[in-house]
Amino acid sequence: MLGIDHSLLSVRDMYLADDLAMKSGVSGISLMEKAGQAVARAVCDMVPEGRVLVLCGPGNNGGDGFVAAAVLDDLGYEVKLYSMVSISALKGDALYFAKRWQGDVVHELGEANFQSADVIVDALFGAGLARPLDRTCCRFAEWSRGRRVVSVDMPSGVSGDTGEIVGDIAFSAEKTVTFFMKKTGHCLYPGTDLCGDIIVADIGIPKEVEVKLSSLSEENYLARENHPDLWSDQIPSYYYSRHKYHFGHSLVWGGEMSGAGRLAAMSALRVGSGLVTVLCSEADRLVYALTSPSLIVDDHKDHTELVVFMRDRKISAFVLGPGVLGSRAGRGDDFKSFVSDVLKSCLVPVVLDADGISVFEDKPEQLLSLLSEQVIITPHEGEFKRIFPDVRGGRLERARYAAVKAGCIVVLKGADTIIAAPDGRAVINTNAPYWLAKGGTGDVLSGIITGLLAQGLSIFDAACAGVWLHSDAAYRAGSGMIADDLITCIGASMAPFKDPK
Repeated sequence: MLGIDHSLLSVRDMYLADDLAMKSGVSGISLMEKAGQAVARAVCDMVPEGRVLVLCGPGNNGGDGFVAAAVLDDLGYEVKLYSMVSISALKGDALYFAKRWQGDVVHELGEANFQSADVIVDALFGAGLARPLDRTCCRFAEWSRGRRVVSVDMPSGVSGDTGEIVGDIAFSAEKTVTFFMKKTGHCLYPGTDLCGDIIVADIGIPKEVEVKLSSLSEENYLARENHPDLWSDQIPSYYYSRHKYHFGHSLVWGGEMSGAGRLAAMSALRVGSGLVTVLCSEADRLVYALTSPSLIVDDHKDHTELVVFMRDRKISAFVLGPGVLGSRAGRGDDFKSFVSDVLKSCLVPVVLDADGISVFEDKPEQLLSLLSEQVIITPHEGEFKRIFPDVRGGRLERARYAAVKAGCIVVLKGADTIIAAPDGRAVINTNAPYWLAKGGTGDVLSGIITGLLAQGLSIFDAACAGVWLHSDAAYRAGSGMIADDLITCIGASMAPFKDPK
């Protein structure tokens, strides 16, 4: 069921859900009435009394605003209602509720005065807005900053699909009340920031609509919001009957920037990999060996030696790229050749990060030809643009396109990290704190994902779980954290899933 598996609607899906609901016998008037009531409840939760300005647009969002205004008026709030268009210009259900308004006169939108409002209800435009706000709405959007705003469905000016501002400015809300299910734009920046607290209200869309919508979307997967419900049942629990090889053996290719490799290795250990081996140069061997007595440290291998080594040591996942090239000039032809050989053989799942990606920036098509569904790439925006220089659109659209083009799992890192698969699946992560923007945290993420792969999680689910756990550990570490602190909190983030069930 969509409500259970954390699915997110596109704007197209949202319209389809409304249409299916009405075809099932639910009236549009009933849907709008419950939507407006939910908006009014959000206002009541913010202030028990006071002056409320309700700004209504020309469509169904405006109709929701008329309902909310009527409810608040009945409850004794001082309601001032402003409309972009005359009541006679409204249509359908919005016209029905506008005609039922019995409060003060409906004012023209240009007359609105925010100065004395306790709460502003932004019912101008919803998730489907595809054009910039007009001059009057832009002025109101600017005034909304720093004020108590409840937006209906989506802050006006924000795309429901991409979370991007459509134009130059959008409303900024303290709360956003949406209906049935979240939209992708609620989970993508800057939309998620502008939405404030997101309330998903039940407006009476039947469960069978969820089932029907899911079946219609099978070939074009709905995006999902990252959550342990999606992957936690794959994480192996600890039992007395299990030994270290039940939890896999992670391999880390250690580079001359040893901090990156050490962070990745320790993260793989902390997330539960039974063993972790670092391969490094003789010059770097001591620093890796002193990192922790729990790490196994061995020499770099050429590809032929590596194949034998991986089989003999029962390696189950490999991370390649963090801190490898260091201060060397250029991007390293020898390393590029080595990565190519590894990806061609692909004996185990591979996490390709940092220099493992950027070494191909002059020949991105060469890298794309080597990737497969056994590979996870973890680019930030800069690395992504080096490999996919011509891809345009929002982050979700670009990540999905890249996964299909590359034929591998793409983890597009950022405040709203997106995990995309070649078959169309996509998950948006929403639990990352802003203080994750620190040096070394990407290396920690690569190590976490590798450690989860070593324990047997599927490629896509290991990426989703790794991103969520990485963010959860950051919350536990607090805003003063550095990458080392993040590692110490991974165990606590994993505990609920590793303890015997």
